[in-house]
Amino acid sequence: MFLSLLGITFLVSLVVCFIVAKLFAKPIDGILERIVANDIAYAWTKYLKFAIYVVGISGGVRIHYLENFLRDPTEHFTPPVLSTDRWVLEIYRTIIESLQSIAWMLLVFFIFALIAYVIVRAFELRAKNKAQSNAERST
Repeated sequence: MFLSLLGITFLVSLVVCFIVAKLFAKPIDGILERIVANDIAYAWTKYLKFAIYVVGISGGVRIHYLENFLRDPTEHFTPPVLSTDRWVLEIYRTIIESLQSIAWMLLVFFIFALIAYVIVRAFELRAKNKAQSNAERST
């Protein structure tokens, strides 16, 4: 029963990651193409999609918690029973934990992307102002 739970939580996390990666593909591509060169943006996009899967699956399939199903009962611990209610709870928990992990990763990415965008924009404005002042001097 434990192996079934492990397999199902893995598959649920994988599906959640797939959906999130598809939903955020265009925004990530657009941001990276704006900040870095196009040839590098492709590689970074691939890496971020990989990171979504790694973070989402590791957040959704919580091995340390699932180990409780394998522990022997003691005086102070009774292993959880895998009833229908527990299955529903574990699947729900897997979805929420995957989404939460991915959300934190994307938040960090978007914060750094925003900082990089501001820096790139500042350099562009500086170059534009410099070109305008050079054009005014030559006329």
